[in-house]
Amino acid sequence: MRMSRILFVPLVALLTWLMAGTPVQAQTLEMNMTIDEVELAVAPDLKYKVFAFNGQVPGPLIHAREGDDLVINVKNNTSLSHTIHWHGFHQTNSWRMDGVPDITQPGIKPGETFTYKFKADRPGTLWYHCHVNVNEHVGIRGMWGPAIIDPANPTDLEKKVNREVLMMFSTWESANAEKYGTGSTPYDVEDYFSVNGRSFPYTQPIRLKTGDVVRVRVFGAGGAIHSMHIHGHDWTVTHKDGLPLASPYMSETVLFGPGERYDLIYNANHKEGRFIFHDHVDKHVTARGKHPGGPITVQEYEGTPMDDWYVWKNKDFDPDFFYTESMKKGYGLFEQPKLRGTKPATQERGHRSNAG
Repeated sequence: MRMSRILFVPLVALLTWLMAGTPVQAQTLEMNMTIDEVELAVAPDLKYKVFAFNGQVPGPLIHAREGDDLVINVKNNTSLSHTIHWHGFHQTNSWRMDGVPDITQPGIKPGETFTYKFKADRPGTLWYHCHVNVNEHVGIRGMWGPAIIDPANPTDLEKKVNREVLMMFSTWESANAEKYGTGSTPYDVEDYFSVNGRSFPYTQPIRLKTGDVVRVRVFGAGGAIHSMHIHGHDWTVTHKDGLPLASPYMSETVLFGPGERYDLIYNANHKEGRFIFHDHVDKHVTARGKHPGGPITVQEYEGTPMDDWYVWKNKDFDPDFFYTESMKKGYGLFEQPKLRGTKPATQERGHRSNAG
């Protein structure tokens, strides 16, 4: 009897471990994307001609699980060539899908469609962007979007998250807003700054409930260095470029540059209140030299009175501005209609060559 009990405990533990470690069967996710020329209202006084994935900036969310096979059909509806680089994916046995013109593929010419096929071989906070004339198309023309690959083995802290906030940061040059093929050189001046393609007051609040466990994913989508600072809370910096840190650390400010991503997890532990969340590179919270502007948002706790003097008292709230709702929808490609631009009346172009 004693021997049976001694054997039983390890067997139960072994079965529990085996069940917990059983990988979810990979799926094939097929998606359709377009590249479009649209005009984006970045700020009240700035309309900008961009190249937009599915007509929106940032592009639609791609959400998959580690190990899934992705098939993405991309049609180029613009008048210039483009590619898509899947930033962070290792492209194991699929190097031709890396999306670099004249290295892994020719550019996708106007009117053509190219199909990317690859495995989600790396988990975490990834993203995608054009790799033709990167300084312009990515730097100031909005050609980027988020790709979130859920890990097969999430950390204990990740499992507690119930609210996702995706924030993609970029800069803009008002002098080049109307002309494709110009800008984003060492001689050009960035004078607008944004989160998810919008500058305050066109940004949105983050609405919280007491007890929420919030995961903020920040992306350096443009060419600038940012220093995002949260008021009223400390977060745990848990991941860098999609991968879990060996030693997560507490902070209230995170510094990141072009291409970098950080995951920041914190507890919404106030009963009520409003707390600003902004870039601490001071010029980034201006718009054409005037304060306030740029990547400013406000954490709004449920139940907090909307004072008459509050700048966003009558804000038309978009709950999916930070892809919070899209992240709840499962796996695939998820568009955000309120992030779409509009078809410009005219197209004006500079003279830069478009390699690829």
